[in-house]
Amino acid sequence: MEQETPVLIVDAANVVGSVPDGWWRDRKGAAERLRDRLAARDAGEEVILVVEGAARGVESVPGVRVESASGSGDDLIVELAAAHADRPCTVVTADRELRARVGAYGVTCAGPRTVRPA
Repeated sequence: MEQETPVLIVDAANVVGSVPDGWWRDRKGAAERLRDRLAARDAGEEVILVVEGAARGVESVPGVRVESASGSGDDLIVELAAAHADRPCTVVTADRELRARVGAYGVTCAGPRTVRPA
């Protein structure tokens, strides 16, 4: 039986906001830097970066598919988690409410430090 490629869904706003490095002055630029760090990983996984608000419009790059939420980023993350619940899936966020929502689909959750050192 062929093993499915794991999916990593990253809550960009939550991960970017986990380190007070001035991200609030350029939310789109901060999301692009996170995207580029994710693209540099070679973990053999499908990576989906969910952006919202001022970070919308960040382009996908090889290795990272960027999904811009038209409304709530959390709602889009839940939709993506549900759509990928049939294969290994991890959502990266520190948001407790979001963790509970995606947990209903059996996905694993990890904190921001797994993709962004403090």
